[in-house]
Amino acid sequence: MAAQKKAPEKKAAPAAAVPEAPKSTRALAAPRKGHGFRRKMVGKVIKAKMQKTVVVECILSHRDALYGKYIRSRARYKAHDETNQYKVGDEVEIQEHAPISRDKRFIVTRLVKKFVEE
Repeated sequence: MAAQKKAPEKKAAPAAAVPEAPKSTRALAAPRKGHGFRRKMVGKVIKAKMQKTVVVECILSHRDALYGKYIRSRARYKAHDETNQYKVGDEVEIQEHAPISRDKRFIVTRLVKKFVEE
């Protein structure tokens, strides 16, 4: 028989490292690491008559854009105090938290300065 030329066989390209498309978008989400940014504020305890709750008043001062005068504004937050250790007059740091009750969205993280009555 006559020598027949065989067509050169194409070698299969090596499989590229392309992952399969995920079935849902949740698979793309990175695993959760702790919590996102949570505000921290320093304020003074003004009420401590509730169980495991203190009312903290945070005084914020900012500069007026037009007149340059410093304006003080205050906000009162109910914060969770698990051990009932903070008393009226104490300066504490509070941090945002998931809702604990209808009004409480903060927890007391640390005592900044203990109130000393002279």
